[in-house]
Amino acid sequence: PFSEFIREQLAGDEMALKAGLNANSPTAAEKARYEELMTATGFLRMAPDGTGAQNDVGSRNACVTSTMKIVGTALYGLTIGCAECHDHRYDPISQADYYRLRAIFEPGFDTKNWRTPAGRLVSLQTNEAKAEGAKIEAEAKKIDDARLAKQAEFIDEVLEKELLKRDEGIRDALRIAYKTEVKNRTPEQVKLLKDNPSVNSLSAGSLYLYDTTYKTKHADELKKMAADAAEVRAKKPVEEFVQAFAEIAKAPAAVPVMHVYHRGDPESPKEEVKPSDLSVLAGVRPIEIPENDPSLATTGRRLAYANGMTDGKHPLLARVLVNRVWMHHFGKGLVVSAGDLGALGDKPSHPELLDWLATRFMDGGWSIKDLHRLILSSRVWKQESRRDSERERIDPDNRLLSRQNVRRLEAETLRDSLLAVSGHLNANVGGTPVPVMYNEEGQVVIGNDTTDTAGRQTGKFIPLNGEEYRRSLYVQVRRTRPLEMFAAFDAPSMMDANCEVRPVTTVSPQSLLLMNNVGMREHAQNFAARLEQESGNDPAERVERAWWLSFGRRPSPDDVKAGIEFVAAQTEHYR
Repeated sequence: PFSEFIREQLAGDEMALKAGLNANSPTAAEKARYEELMTATGFLRMAPDGTGAQNDVGSRNACVTSTMKIVGTALYGLTIGCAECHDHRYDPISQADYYRLRAIFEPGFDTKNWRTPAGRLVSLQTNEAKAEGAKIEAEAKKIDDARLAKQAEFIDEVLEKELLKRDEGIRDALRIAYKTEVKNRTPEQVKLLKDNPSVNSLSAGSLYLYDTTYKTKHADELKKMAADAAEVRAKKPVEEFVQAFAEIAKAPAAVPVMHVYHRGDPESPKEEVKPSDLSVLAGVRPIEIPENDPSLATTGRRLAYANGMTDGKHPLLARVLVNRVWMHHFGKGLVVSAGDLGALGDKPSHPELLDWLATRFMDGGWSIKDLHRLILSSRVWKQESRRDSERERIDPDNRLLSRQNVRRLEAETLRDSLLAVSGHLNANVGGTPVPVMYNEEGQVVIGNDTTDTAGRQTGKFIPLNGEEYRRSLYVQVRRTRPLEMFAAFDAPSMMDANCEVRPVTTVSPQSLLLMNNVGMREHAQNFAARLEQESGNDPAERVERAWWLSFGRRPSPDDVKAGIEFVAAQTEHYR
């Protein structure tokens, strides 16, 4: 049920802790459940986090505030983030409320002892696999040590030859200076080496410059030893990680304290606040949130919060969720501003229907499938989208739902449709993301990035072997590389912490992309090849097949006639 999904997203790590699950759980089912719970907490890791590059107080706070915005708009349908610096101007949310809510998540973030994105990776490897890996690493290290010892012998051999070329009076001092670690060398040793550059430059990488026979006598032997070590390391169990939001167990005295920040400045803390839901909602139904749950190694705040949010009594969560589902089916929600059900948001067009759907959703076990079935089997969804003057006059925006809304395909669905009709859609489930890269024109397209460290094209090509035709769900999403087609057709902006409602634009770049894009031409060629294969040489038969594949229905006689005439005109034009 969706309520369980939300619990896992908010507190999957604490749920695992409560159930005694970890990477070393005895059964495969328990390990899979642990992985599932930890993966779900990625919901709280979706905010932009720039602390990997600049780990200062401001960057840490920006990550947390973005996460609070995601929680507020996704689960409450409120602009809670507006209360970060001052009391909300329109909704009954005080600044203290904002920081009370943030206090629920603060132990997981712990801004005083911040973990960068790399530090938040959770290993899924068992202790047994780690022990096996350590054993293999020790074996490989023996080979490495032997290789380094042999390499040191070669360096010493060349060094002694070079020292023989120097005055006997400085040989010992020069030898000692060379073998002293750089950071421990005295000024005299530094000068001595500088005055003898051929000794100073001696290294493993330059041996061949001193001994013309080095490559034939020794280099191949060292390379073979390095290859042997690599071959041994290849046997190590692969350590997989998941990007999770996991609270680290702390002593009660070490649990971070939350303060109200003066004007939102994390370096200007004011009064201390305790973890709590919004006051206006606590008055309707309070959620008991402990400061530190003694039954858990962590504080247990998020687990208590998640349980309270999904107990069927929260006044907002179910309304927000059913409104979003309605929005995806009709193009607009019962409340158009899906991320803002507050005072500045739109009023619901059918408030009683919204309440009824929310109640039925919870009473039905929070089943999204049941909610879809209910909406899609309703008379209102089955209506045609044809307009007439009388209805246009009474309800130009169709808020009364007297007809179905005309909806354009979303960016991802458009790409999947093109792959489906061309016969190339790869329907495999799961696996690694489909990579994206910059092409030579600077566009972001699907493909393996083969640029060098300076970002220059190398001319290499690494085939994806059909992975490029996978569903858009599996296309890699990177904030710095929005896929060209998705960006053109109003996919969510990569720079927004959360996209409540997608914009719908009609602009010329969309038409130009469909007409001129290399990928579009490939889809068209694949579609044409499919028609040649699946239909005969009769133009009418080809038009009928094309129509069926594209629209899921048979063409009318007029459609067939228009299609034949179009093909004939194009054939003549390009003859």
